[in-house]
Formats: sequence, C-alpha cells, structure tokens
Amino acid sequence: MTVKKEQQESDDSKAMRSPNVNLNDEEHKQQIEDSWYRCEQFGLEHTSEPNFATLPKGELNDLRDQHRNLLETTENEIIPYYENILSNSACIIVLADRQGHVLNTWGQDRFGRGHYHGLVEGNQWTEQGVGTNAIGTALISGRAIQVGRDEHYLRANRYMVGSASPIYDTGNELLGVLDISSDAYLPQDHTLGMVKLMSLSVENRLIFAAFQQRHFIVSFNTNLTSLDSHWSGLLVLDDQGTIVSANRRAEIVLARDLSLLNISQIFDCDMREIKNQPLHMPMKQRALGRFQFYMKVLPPVTQVMKVPDYRTSGGYQAPPSQLAKPTMPSSIPDNVIPLDELEHGDPQVKRVVKQAHKIMEKDIPILIHGETGAGKEIFVRSLHYHSSRHKEMLVAVNCAAIPSELVESELFGYEKGAFTGAQNKGSIGLIRRAHKGTLFLDEIGEMPATVQSRLLRVLQERVVTPLGSTEVYPVDVKLISATNRNLKDEVTEGRFRQDLYYRISGLNIELPSLRQRQDKRKLISYVHERLRLEEPGPALTEALLELLAGHPWPGNMRQLVHVLKVGMAMADGDELEEWHLPDDFFDDLQSPVNANEKQTEPEAYDILIPKLLEQTHGNVSQTAKLAGVSRNTVYKYAKEKNL
Repeated sequence: MTVKKEQQESDDSKAMRSPNVNLNDEEHKQQIEDSWYRCEQFGLEHTSEPNFATLPKGELNDLRDQHRNLLETTENEIIPYYENILSNSACIIVLADRQGHVLNTWGQDRFGRGHYHGLVEGNQWTEQGVGTNAIGTALISGRAIQVGRDEHYLRANRYMVGSASPIYDTGNELLGVLDISSDAYLPQDHTLGMVKLMSLSVENRLIFAAFQQRHFIVSFNTNLTSLDSHWSGLLVLDDQGTIVSANRRAEIVLARDLSLLNISQIFDCDMREIKNQPLHMPMKQRALGRFQFYMKVLPPVTQVMKVPDYRTSGGYQAPPSQLAKPTMPSSIPDNVIPLDELEHGDPQVKRVVKQAHKIMEKDIPILIHGETGAGKEIFVRSLHYHSSRHKEMLVAVNCAAIPSELVESELFGYEKGAFTGAQNKGSIGLIRRAHKGTLFLDEIGEMPATVQSRLLRVLQERVVTPLGSTEVYPVDVKLISATNRNLKDEVTEGRFRQDLYYRISGLNIELPSLRQRQDKRKLISYVHERLRLEEPGPALTEALLELLAGHPWPGNMRQLVHVLKVGMAMADGDELEEWHLPDDFFDDLQSPVNANEKQTEPEAYDILIPKLLEQTHGNVSQTAKLAGVSRNTVYKYAKEKNL
C-alpha cells in the first residue's frame, strides 16, 4: 500500500509539472501551478472528495430566476448553433454563475455514464470545494482555460477534460462561465476555441438585447466576410456618437479603454456618416490612424423623430416663470379622500401624511405597516392623486389574492404562448401598466420567494422582461408597498428576502388601527358624512356615536364602513339607531379584549401590553392577537418599557 501511495503522489507531482494540454504554453502551465498552490492553501489533498455545496431547490430556483436573461439567451440563441456540432461527442455543456453554481446543463445523456460526475444543477464548482477545475479556475483567473485529466487537483475529477470561458455583462462585470467537459479519450484541443466563441456569442447577444432598441450598434472586423461573426468587435453608440458599451473583442482589437469615447476618436468618421450609412452595406474605415477595418451599422429598432431645438445649443436660460415644475392636480376624483381629510386630530396620522406626501415626489419607495382594513389603500389613492403622477395610472396589486402560480405572469406580463393557458395576445403585466404612475403592492409579505427575486431585479434595473421573452422594457414607477406582517421577522425566518426588504423600505410608516386613533369620534362622523352622500339620512346621535367610539373595531376602517352601510340601509332614511346595526357588531363588544380594555386610547396599552407579554411568556404574536394590535405596536411598547 505504501509503494502504491508513493507512486500516486509521484504521478500527482508529474501531472503538475507536465500538463497534458498546451504543453508548450508556459502561461497555461503557470495557471495550473497557481491553482494547485491555492488548493494546498485551502487544505485540500489529492485524495479529498469533492464538496459541491449543493443548493436547496428553492435557492436554486431563485438563482435561476436572477439569471433568467443569461439562461434564456444561452438556451434559445446560442445552444442551437452548437448542439449539432457536439451531438456526437461525449461531452456536456455547462452554464454556471459567477460563484460557480451550475445553472443548467445540456447533453447529460452523453456524459459521465456509469458514475456520478457532479456537473448537475445546483452544484458549486469552486477551487475551494472541488480543487483545480475548468469552471472554478476560469472564474478566479477571469480567463478561458482548459484543464486536462491529470491537471485536476482531485483524483476524483481526473476522468474528464474541462474547457471553460468566462462571460462578462454589458458593464464588463463577470456574469458567469460556460464550460464544455468531456470524458472521452480523444483530443479536446478544439473545444477550448469553441467555448471561447460560445461565451463571446452570449456576451454579444446580451449587448443586442440591452441596447438595440435605442442605440446604434457598429460591428467591425479586418475581414469583410467575417463581419457577422462573433469574433467581430461591437460598439454601442448613442445619438451623439458616444461609445456607451462595447464587447471584449472590440477592446482587445483596439487595445484601449473605449468607455465614453466618441466614435470620431477611434475611426476616421463622424456620427453623421454612421447615421447615413445604408442598412447592411459595409463601409471601410481607418482606425487610430493606421488600421483598416470593415464596418457595418445597425440603427436603433425604435427610431426617434427629432426636431431642432435651439435651446440645447448652450447658453439658454428659461425665464423663472417657465422653469419646469411638477404638475399638481387641480381637482381629484370624487372617490378619493383629500389629504387634509385623512386625519381629524390624530398626531401620528398627521405626521405620516406629511412625510409620505413629501416623499411622493422623490425617488424613494414607501413601505406602509398596518393591520388589515386600516385604510392603507385609501391612503395610497389619496397620495397618488395629490402627486405629479396623478395623470397616470395607480395600479393596486393584492399579492395575497393572486394565486401563487399566476403572480409572475400577472406582474411581469408574458408573450403569447409563453405557457399553457396564456392569452393569444400576451399581456404587458401590471408593472408595465403602472409605467409613469404608482404601483401599490399590498400584502407584499405574501409574495412567493421566486417572485421576490424577479421583483428585486426589476426594482434594481428598472426594466421588465415578460415571461417567454428576451426583450426588456424600461419602467418608471413610484413604488408603495404595504404589509400587516413584521417583515424583519419574516427576513429572519427566511420567508422574505433581506435585499428586497431594504429595496422597498425607503420611508417606513405605520398607519394606526381604528381603535388606536385619537381622532376616532371625529373620524367616525366624517365617514358617516361621506356615506350620507350615497344614502341620505340624519346625522349620528351623540348616543350612537358614543357606542361606535367604544367599539374595538377588529376589522378597522373596513368594518366601520360595513357596519355604517348596513345600519343606514336598515334605517332607510330615518335616524340611525342601535337596533339597525348588524349582530356581529355587538358580538365584538363582548370580546375578551374589550372587557379587559374599557378605553382604547394609546395610554391603555402601557399597562395592557406588558401584562399580556408576561402572560404569554414574551410571545409577541400571541400578545398582538390578544390585544388586537399589530406586532409593530407590541414591539414599540415593549421597547419603551425595556421589556
């Protein structure tokens, strides 16, 4: 056994000294040696078993959703061109993210027959867990590499040859890696070139998807017949000729940073020539004063008609009276409550209204906490119609009311035929419907985890990609979210994404429940007066107002409106009396909470909440239920009392 072990160690050392791929490539040899050194520092041995740190299915689904564009571009626009070439080879194509997590594979049936190979979705291929390997080493070096059988640090991986090339996004940030691995005993020299070409193809398609709608895209190559190949350089130009993006090939060929240079600084032509070049007709230009290239111009898909505006030439200042200001509404719809009528003497509500009204004109999201029925949607409608977005749509989405399997298609829209049951015309989705207006996501704490990740991406990038499409659509929405849950607790318990929480919680406000409001009597009278516009009748008597003000209102404003509507319908124009009210109104009056809590003013909670916390042994949820308040209220009073 000792002799065998020494022989194996000798073979390991020999493999590192004499790599079996690119034997004359000193740079490649140095890459492998550096990788093996890192593996030793990680504490790996050649006999170590691979640790793939497999992701749970839910996290994998989230990850795939975050990389939806990359996955769809690779599968729909790249794989079909190469699958036929590789169909007769014993190889597998692997797409991984920038942490080495396998997102998808193609050709599983051709590879690794007879044993488990680890190249499956959810597994992570890093040097730290799997040793030297094409995916992990390409990610660390940021360069394409082929790792031969004996160049793998772990013996467990020495049955295959891996060729991997990193993929960069339009901002030149590492996005992921493409890999072709083979377990055949045949030369694999061609696969490294192929995987490089595939990664370039993905990058180029991502550039087209991101910019072709509104930008000029120029391809250039030294060979006229290769202008349409993926080896061509790509430049993305705005209307003034500024280079706003470029593929890696362009920067390699021109050997310089192209960021925000003008096209005239690179080629002996200006933007006017670019704009006037006929579609599909190549032009020959000199670059940097000495290199000859053929160029082809692809104009924007969306042509914008422009007329001269001499005010943009510089030096023009608009008179003070003509400076652009947000247009505010001169009137509001009858079913919208004016902002100054949302409160009738409650200092907390007054402060909340003032804060939210100011933030409506800022690029800051609003998160509203409050019990069910506390009037969150009424509040949002008033905010929207008192803002500069009042002419556009307010789209309210109850995340708890949409079936989980339909949330994605409802929010983000879908292309025709994207899934079974999809409408023939497709759908633009609720987010795009709210473009330039306000998007209100009620009960956002009920949103499925897979949808949370897609929503986060929309809020970060401000673009929407419908299901079944690779097109991106810009969106400009004022985001207001609402919840009756404590989202921080949901984050701690893993039910709500932490990054999404911080994205939606710009201004955090809490709408108090009806029983907590200090202006309860005046508010009840106000609601009754508004309902009298629909159902005429006498004003409330002092006795009935006293009865209504003493109610615990577990259903909040929604229950109040229901009780008053039923009572007024029963009164049929006569004075509203106690016997006109529905039976369940009186059931609530007998509830334990009401018996323990004769008065419902905030000072009563100073005594009630600590007492209930003691009885429930600190259980916040149970205390909130018994007190008939939100968990946020319990936290607030507990903090004040240092409980």
